[in-house]
Amino acid sequence: MRILFVSSEMAPLAKSGGLGDVVSALPQALRALGHDCRVVIPLYKQIKDQYMDQLHFRRWSMINMGWRTMYTGLFEMDVMGVPVYLIDNEYYFGHDGIYLDYAFDIERFSFFQRAVLEALGEPMGFEPDILHLNDWQTGMIPVTLEAHYKSHDYHKDLCSILTIHNLKFQGIHGRERILDLFDLPEKYMNESAVLKDGVPNFLKAGITFSNRVTTVSPSYAEEIMMDYYGEGLNGILGAQRWKVCGILNGIDSLSYDPTTDRALSKNYGLKDWREGKAANKTALQAQLGLEVNPELPLLCMISRLTDQKGIDLLLYVADEILDMPLQLVIIGTGEARYEDGLRHVEERHPDKMRALIEFDEALSRQLYAASDLLLMPSVFEPCGLSQMLAMRYGALPIVRETGGLRDTVRPYNKFDGSGNGFSFSNINAHELLYTCQHAAALYYNERAAWDKLVESALQEDFSWRESALKYIELYREILRENGHAEAAERVENPPAEKEVISPAERVEKALEEKAENAQSEPKELPFEPKELELEASSHSSEMKADHKTAAKKTTATAKKAASRKKTGISSKSGSSQSEGSTDSHTGTGASSKTGRKTSRSKTSNTSSRSKNSGSKTKKPANPRE
Repeated sequence: MRILFVSSEMAPLAKSGGLGDVVSALPQALRALGHDCRVVIPLYKQIKDQYMDQLHFRRWSMINMGWRTMYTGLFEMDVMGVPVYLIDNEYYFGHDGIYLDYAFDIERFSFFQRAVLEALGEPMGFEPDILHLNDWQTGMIPVTLEAHYKSHDYHKDLCSILTIHNLKFQGIHGRERILDLFDLPEKYMNESAVLKDGVPNFLKAGITFSNRVTTVSPSYAEEIMMDYYGEGLNGILGAQRWKVCGILNGIDSLSYDPTTDRALSKNYGLKDWREGKAANKTALQAQLGLEVNPELPLLCMISRLTDQKGIDLLLYVADEILDMPLQLVIIGTGEARYEDGLRHVEERHPDKMRALIEFDEALSRQLYAASDLLLMPSVFEPCGLSQMLAMRYGALPIVRETGGLRDTVRPYNKFDGSGNGFSFSNINAHELLYTCQHAAALYYNERAAWDKLVESALQEDFSWRESALKYIELYREILRENGHAEAAERVENPPAEKEVISPAERVEKALEEKAENAQSEPKELPFEPKELELEASSHSSEMKADHKTAAKKTTATAKKAASRKKTGISSKSGSSQSEGSTDSHTGTGASSKTGRKTSRSKTSNTSSRSKNSGSKTKKPANPRE
């Protein structure tokens, strides 16, 4: 199957939370199972700053959004074996942050969704069977696809699935603004389609028009049908219950591995976890200025500091928790009232607590490895990754039984010794306190039972493979329902990426080989390192020159488009210029011929436009005409 993930985030390119991790790991798991899975995200400034030398320019075009005529560029790169497309527009995405002002974000991600649909097929060199959408930033794609493309027989076989990572954020704005941005026919602007309580709601539109809706855990799929968790959409979700299911997120078990994690003071596994965790604990205690004592239980919290995460519950009983013989370390950023509240608790208990108002990836890994317990008293939690990461490092989670926390944490059963953590049921601060006291008592008084829980946690499998298999079955179900049984059974088996070794790497490899064989029989190198150093330098210069040339070409074509517009030649949505590159995974020509046929004189230069090599998908300049 051919699957295209559409998202506002992807780690490590651009990430603000768990969404970026999911969009990074799940496509890799799907490709490992033989399916051609790719990703499209905005080309944010931070990506340009960090990865410009890896970006390949494919094409540019102009898109009409109401009174606006906006440039959109299409770039691509490879990220950990996954082809990633990036939508470029300096006005919308040339900012330091991923998310900005909410009203402006509505317009930014409206543009992104329009640009993604314009890039499908021939411009992208990829025609997916499934669009896998994520959260409100992509929620208007299914209705726009139906209104402007499928109604004119373009992408008519394309199906979509929407994953809700957090129902609280929905993308709500005024009717006139959304009509202007998406140019939808009036028949879609009603309560049975895009509107919710009289105003457009991106997430509601996605739920209504997508083929399936998933959440990131089975329990969260049940909870959002209730008034308390439904955020006003529970009625719509209940009416379409047949299309809603929950598939638990996984974690990157290769990156987060205590046996190999370079951030740790000492690596450890199932056989030596006691020594390993003790070494990491004492190292962290010394680093943070706490009493160095491996026998003291260390509690941690690694979280955004928001009301969702149950910070109010913790602040209410924090002094009583710290009356016990233990230490507490919290790392995270968020609302100022919670940041200040945690600082005040630290001031009252300077010898037992640290409130680190920051986020540091390496420090968070050290904290997982050093801690005995992880606090996660969330009011609601669609999935949660911290509890799974904590168990991966042998820290037992203390959680409230909600969403993905209920699906992943089995509370300790004193009668048979089973479990992998501790839990409480209600949104109640003293239930949190009593659960912490119960866990501390088990740590001090029943070490055999405690050790059994830790070993159970260490052996949990939260890898992405099982989740990916469930998504594959769901994709197949959607395709079969829509009469695409052949596509449902197709396994792409994308060819393995050839190892690309730069000249500089060849130099290093050659020198290492020479050093290894220095004491044995001399081995003549097939090339001279000095020559390759020059080649590496030349290669780097050529790459920089190529990117400068591509940038100049893009600027020149944009100026020509503006000139044509002044002289009365309109630049319609979908008209484009292409570098004519051929997609390395499909062999499909990437030149964009969407919009209209262009007459060419015999003397015109056509070398920059490649011929279509098989893809028959074309889009009109304005599909609504």
